[in-house]
Amino acid sequence: MIERLETKQRMSRIVKHNGTVYLCGQVCKDATQGIVEQTSSMLEKVDELLIQAGSSRKHILSATIYIKDMQDFAQMNEVWDNWVPQGYAPARACVTGDMAREALLVEISVIAAEITE
Repeated sequence: MIERLETKQRMSRIVKHNGTVYLCGQVCKDATQGIVEQTSSMLEKVDELLIQAGSSRKHILSATIYIKDMQDFAQMNEVWDNWVPQGYAPARACVTGDMAREALLVEISVIAAEITE
């Protein structure tokens, strides 16, 4: 069975299927800020959605990060490294990409396992 949460015409914020959680792309809450703040805010939203979906950071299987400018890579990684629990790093890719809005600096797409214990 496929479960879709917060579904609109274009997308669902969360899709669950066979114990796997798929989150739509997440961006920051305030795009007027720099890469550190945007990354922190984006990851806070991921936390909220994972909890809503019955998952957590420790259950992330894969993350794809889209960054506007690779000059921000080190600062973004510093926030990421502090956010990911030690020993639970997911498979990850990071690529440069055009953002949906000019002020956005980073976006993430996450796939996680549901908590079953």
